[in-house]
Parts: sequence; C-alpha cells; structure tokens
Amino acid sequence: MDFTIPADIKAYLGELDAFIEKEIKPLERENDNIRFFDHRREWARTDFDRGGLPRHEWEDLLREMRKRADKAGHFRYSLPKEYGGKDGTNLAMAIIREYLAAKGLGLHNDLQNENSIVGNLPTVLMFRDFGTPEQKKKYIPGMLDGSIRIAFGLTEPNHGSDATWMETRATRDGDSWRITGAKMWNTGLHVATHDFIFARHDGRDGSPRGIGCFIVPTKSAGFKIEEYLWTFNMPTDHPRVSFTNVWVPDSAMFGEIDRGLALAQAFVHENRIRQAASSLGAAAYCVNESVKYANHRKPFGKKLSVNQGIQFPLVELATQIEMLRLLIRKTAWEMDSMPHPEVEKRLSDKVSMCNFWANRLCCEAADRAMQVHGGIGYSRHKAFEHIYRHHRRYRITEGSEEIQMRKVAGYLFGFMGPHKRD
Repeated sequence: MDFTIPADIKAYLGELDAFIEKEIKPLERENDNIRFFDHRREWARTDFDRGGLPRHEWEDLLREMRKRADKAGHFRYSLPKEYGGKDGTNLAMAIIREYLAAKGLGLHNDLQNENSIVGNLPTVLMFRDFGTPEQKKKYIPGMLDGSIRIAFGLTEPNHGSDATWMETRATRDGDSWRITGAKMWNTGLHVATHDFIFARHDGRDGSPRGIGCFIVPTKSAGFKIEEYLWTFNMPTDHPRVSFTNVWVPDSAMFGEIDRGLALAQAFVHENRIRQAASSLGAAAYCVNESVKYANHRKPFGKKLSVNQGIQFPLVELATQIEMLRLLIRKTAWEMDSMPHPEVEKRLSDKVSMCNFWANRLCCEAADRAMQVHGGIGYSRHKAFEHIYRHHRRYRITEGSEEIQMRKVAGYLFGFMGPHKRD
C-alpha cells in the first residue's frame, strides 16, 4: 500500500500556495483587511447594531476572494468539468482542506463562513442529480455566478436530529402547495434568494417517507425571519423563520415527492469527510504552534518543552492526528472507488468515525494550545479561542457526535449496514 500523497495532488498544493502568495495575501493586507483575522476579528466581522449579522465589508471581502479563486480555476475544483471544475476527488478534497486549515486563520480558508479558495459546493451536485431539466437550467448557473443562493431549512424549534417528527406541513391545493410551520438555524438566509424547505405532506410522524423538499423564494408572502440567534462564535447568520400560508407551485418540488429526507442525506458523506479533514488540519495547527511556543518560551530559565507536563499531552494529540489522518484519507479513497449510493451502504460508519472524532480532537487541541500558551493563548491575539469556538459547533451540527456514534454502533452491532441482521 502506498500512503504518499499522489503526485498530481501534491503539485496542486504547490499551485494553491503560489496563488495564496500572489493574490490572497496581498488582498488580506489591503485596507486593513487583516482586522478580520487578528485580535479584532469578531468585532470587525460582526455588525452588532444590525442584529449581529456579518458586516457588509466582511462579506464583500469574502466575495472578492471567491471571485479571484474562481478566475484562477480553484474555487470550483471539486465540481465536474461540465461546470467549470476539475473533477476533484474526495481524497484530493480531504488533503486540500486539511492542508489549508493547517495554515491557520486567513482569507485563504475561513471556515466560520465555510469559505475557501477551494469551494465545497454540494448544492450544485444536488441539482445535477435530483433536479428537473428546468431546475438545472435555472439554478445551477445562478449558483455558480452568485446571483442565486440557497439556504437549507431542515431543523425546527422542536426538532433537530429527529427530523422525521418535523411539524412543518405542506398541503396540496390543485397545482400548488401551501406551507405552514417554522425552522431553526436556517443558516445564510440574510443573503439567500431561495430556501430548501423540508415539510411533511403525507404519512405519519416518525416516518422517513411523506416528507418533501420545496425550493421556496425567500421573498414569498408569509415567509418571515423572526430573529437571528446569537451564537458562541459571532457573527450570526442563523435565524429562526416562520411560514404562514406560503404558496409555491408544483415546480418548486425538488426531488421525489415523498423522499425529501433521502435528498437531504445525499451529500452528507462528502460534507462530513471534508469537514473532518478541516478539523484535522486545525488541530494540527494548534499542536504545531504549541510545539514552537514550548521550544521558544523559557520560564524558570529553561524551555517549556523539556517538561513532561507539556510534552505528553501534545504527544497524545499528535498521535491521534497521525492515526486520524490515515483513516480520513483511506475512507476518502474508498469513497472514490464506488458509486455514491454504495457509500451509504458500505462506508457511512467510517465517515461518521472520521467526523465526530476529528471535531472532538480539534476542540481538545485548541484547548491544549491555550493551556500551553498560558495567558496569551487565552487571549484573542492567538487563533486558538477562535478555532475552539468555531469547531465546537461541528460537534452538534452536520449530525451531532451522538447521532454519528449511533450510526457507527448500528454498523458495529448489525442494526444497519452491510452486516445487518434480520
């Protein structure tokens, strides 16, 4: 078995480095844009007088970064060539996302907003695989040029992981649907033109069937943002939203009429493995910075690094990073070897292992980095508190770690997966 990074991916990492130095770093230093990444970052990014939303200047900067990355041919890397991409594999994306996150905070890769010079664009592929010809023609070009932005409305005030019990309802009336209900953590609605709204239109509560996905314009009558929820990591773009007799035509139905949840799960594996790689990279950054600091800092006349109290916790983290890196890359490589539907049947447990452990490991590494650095590590003059606050959410979102552990247990004990027992 060969565990080296494939030559083409290694060469591409060099291309990304050159692009960052030529295009992104200068932009980061222009007009005091560094304020979005240094100790001022949370205040610079957050418009506290506008409900805690992202400041326009911050989002304008991210937009310019994406524009430059797209012009250089990097932003769409993961997409098929038919959409201007480079057919990036899951293995390549895992390596790239780890590599960029390991560089620390910067305009090249800001995961607070899921923004990177190499974009993760699963919604485009959702339309390719599940959209009607008319939907593909309308939405895919708009998403790629930025004129259309689609949010994702699944979680509700009373229902999160138990999505089959959702209370939002869609009632058919002729060739239209009337939607009534509410969603929570409907991220990105402050700039979204449309929202994927999952609603039950048939079947009993608790059944995965009878739930549809509707593409709803955010300016529809009865569509109301109730409040933006302030979070551990600001700014916020996570609102609670209500739907009061929101009408959409039949053409708004996305995917099969009663298999909306299957659509919601369609690309969760790609998202989870890439998120795991990003958390792994951020954890490696925290450990590497701690090692450098411990070799430099000299309390009591000797380097911190000679103390086992400093060494051993970092040794444990470094060991976990090495082991997790192998599992992530092996899993991504195996994902590339099979059709997408097979991933759910054969590899879903491995993807969940990668994701929940990487997110937890990143939080542990950030916490340890604060401890090694002492007071300066706790301050916002270092990136560790930001990394902790951001990656802490991933132990809840994209499937909580308990839900993912339940998936692993299902495979392990034969309740689901290739060894399911009757």
